[in-house]
This record gives sequence, C-alpha cells and structure tokens, in this order.
Amino acid sequence: MVQLSSIFTGFTKSLAIRNGKKSKHDVGREAADALAKEAKKSEMILTSPGCVAGVSENLAAVFSKGGKKGTNQDRFIVWEDFGCQDDMIFCGVFDGHGPWGHLVAKRVRKLMPPALLINWQKWVAHTVDGTDGINGIDTSCNIQCDIWKQSYFETCSIIDQELEQHADSFYSGTTALTLVRQGDLLVVANAGDSRAVLATTDDDGRLVPVQLTVDLKPNLPGESERIMQSKGRVLSCEDEPGVYRVWMPTVEGPGLAISRAFGDYYIKDFGLISEPELTSRNITHRDQFAILATDGVWDVMSNEEAVEIVCSTAEREEAAKSLVESAICAWKRKRRGVPMDDISAICLFFHNIPPSKQQAKIV
Repeated sequence: MVQLSSIFTGFTKSLAIRNGKKSKHDVGREAADALAKEAKKSEMILTSPGCVAGVSENLAAVFSKGGKKGTNQDRFIVWEDFGCQDDMIFCGVFDGHGPWGHLVAKRVRKLMPPALLINWQKWVAHTVDGTDGINGIDTSCNIQCDIWKQSYFETCSIIDQELEQHADSFYSGTTALTLVRQGDLLVVANAGDSRAVLATTDDDGRLVPVQLTVDLKPNLPGESERIMQSKGRVLSCEDEPGVYRVWMPTVEGPGLAISRAFGDYYIKDFGLISEPELTSRNITHRDQFAILATDGVWDVMSNEEAVEIVCSTAEREEAAKSLVESAICAWKRKRRGVPMDDISAICLFFHNIPPSKQQAKIV
C-alpha cells in the first residue's frame, strides 16, 4: 500500500523550484523536463542498448537491431526512479512505420514520459482533493490503477494532437507499448502490435508465460467493428494472404497492418485510434520478469520460446541482447526471402535473484 502523501515526494521537489506566475501546466511540464534531465545525468534513463538499475530491485536490459528494410525505426526508453519515485520505473518500446516512422517514434518516446508524469501528478492531486485529507490514507490497487488509466488516456490524446502539427506524421506513425511499475503494481498500456509477456512461476515450480497484451490487428472483432463504423475498410490483399490492413473508404493509398497507433493522420478519420488498451497486475514473489518487444520478435517466436531464452541467459544484463539475436536467427531460418523487421526488446526483472539461479523449470 502507498500513502497518497508520499506520492508527491519526488514530483513536488521539482515543482518547488519553478513557481512564479506560470500556469500549472507550464510548471508541470518544466518540472517533468527537469526530472528527465536529472535522470539522464544520473544514468537512470536508457535510450541505447544496455542495462539500468537503481536503488530498487528492478533491473532492465535493452537491445535493438535494425532490419533489412532501411533505417531502424524502433525506439525505446527505460526510466528507473521514474519521476524521482524510488519505487517506480517506466519502460517503453515504439515501433515506427512509414517513410518518417523513425522520427515519429523518437518524438513519442520523448513526449510520453514527461506528459505521463504531468497527468499522473494531476490525477493524484484530484484524488487527494476528493478525500478528507491525505494523512493516514492508503491508496488501494483500484485507485492507483484508475489514476494510471486516466493519466494514460489523457497523455495519449495530448501526444496525438501535438503530433498532428508535424507534417512527417501524416503518412507515418508509431506503435507504443509502455509499462509502469509502481511498487508491486504493474500497469501496461498498448497501442499497436508490440507485445508484453510476463514470466511467472506456477505451483509446480515451472516458469510459464502470461501474455499481458493483445496484438491489436485490424481484423480483431472489436477493432474491425470500430474501423467499419468509421467507414474504413479491413482487407487482406492477394499478395499478402492473412495480413489484414486498414484502408481508406475509396481512395487508393497505403494500408496499415495495425488498428491503433500514433500519427498516420491520413487514416485517423477511418477507425485508427491512439487510445491504448490497459492491463494491470499485482506483482508477487512468483513473478520473475516481463518482456516488452516489438513485433519483429513475435513474428518468429512464441511466448514460451522468448521466456526460455531470457531465463536461460546466464547474465541478466545480456538477456535482451540474447532474445533479439535469437529472433534474428529465427528470421533467417523461418522467413527466408522476407526482409527482416527491426527487432527490439526490453527485459525487466523484478527481483534481485536472477530466475536462472532459482532452478525454475520452463514449460
């Protein structure tokens, strides 16, 4: 349980520096940006392959490899001690697409963490204002989840509005799969077809995968219904059997193989949305690590295979690299003649003891 009063500790520390006559939004944005700069100086933010660990039990390893389609359009971020909260971490993978997808992915990576902090702080304050005071009042899991839900929805809406001001976002976009761990609470927000998988231990001591997200493809019943109600089309072309895309009603143009994304304004009026699907879970001693990876991994690898590779990697710092390199080998073996996609992965470990040393069996 987390006291509402303690939630402000890190954020208000930065807010106090900037006051003056500026609006709360301006102050909040400057505070969030200041926190990001400080985190970079302290090596708590990671945007290139490597690993990061703070005072908490978290350890996150990241690796990315460009495919054979041109510029690597994948981007990622890990922010330990998110918002100066020592029990929080933020992770995200962003898979760009279109001619300027790498720029859109980079922009969303930059915008999302501080924007999320601003909205999180606002919704925490709103929750506090709705109580008789903050002393001795603990937030339940449901309240914390609702705070993150509202914060994410508002953040994604603001980001998509801001991206609309950039011409390179008209025919290009990015998916966004992000995760926040706050104490024992895990919140995952997904817009696109990247995937989050949790590795947990069952009653028999076996390490089993739990898929935390759904690959948001246009042919999913709920997604296709929304698209068609917006007069968009969901079709699979003869040269891509089984690959369903969102198409404009009548005008010939590029089709999009995902149903949610940032950017892509040419088709935003026809069912594509940036609102994420959210899932939450309380982490227990059985939960060992989470994998966040772009579809370059999941196109050639099952959840079970990914968990086994991460678990069997001797050093946790090398887990993401091992997973990505295994996916590259799988592409060469299973998809000969098909240009390899960009491949990126984050492996977030929850406990100090590596799962490989817990003698857990893989299903």
